[in-house]
Amino acid sequence: METTDTRRVVFRNAMARMSAAVSIVSSDGVGGRCGVTATAVCSVTDVPPTLLVCLNRSSAMNAVFKANGRLCVNVLSADHEALARDFAGLTGVPMADRFADDDWVGSYLGLPILQSALATFQGEIVRADEVGSHTVMLVEALEIGLHSDSRDGLVYFDRLFHRVSAA
Repeated sequence: METTDTRRVVFRNAMARMSAAVSIVSSDGVGGRCGVTATAVCSVTDVPPTLLVCLNRSSAMNAVFKANGRLCVNVLSADHEALARDFAGLTGVPMADRFADDDWVGSYLGLPILQSALATFQGEIVRADEVGSHTVMLVEALEIGLHSDSRDGLVYFDRLFHRVSAA
């Protein structure tokens, strides 16, 4: 029988072998403006269109997302790797400066949207449950944006960013 610490390390190492799309989850509202790079995002159902978004409970941004009650999932292309690093906190860029690029615009729902994202999902957090180290949020997508171009995607695998060819 493995110890809890050993099982945690093995679990994390095994999860690093699971490729995951890279998104920036953004929000704005009474709690403030924020964004984080996330790979723990997936679809739940298409009626109503609902996503699952997991955020670390120890992140200061967790409380901001909950206070705002809304968020936008911006699905990144391979060209967004530098932005993914900024929003992951790997570069030391302050939060306000992460949104400085003209590519970020406000939506009619009041959420920051990355115009060049492969897809965007703006929605209401309809449920948030605390599970271990993370908050698991169910987000009903109220507005969905899809770019018609076919750019390469960005995934995270083995603790590194990788390009996935659209062709």
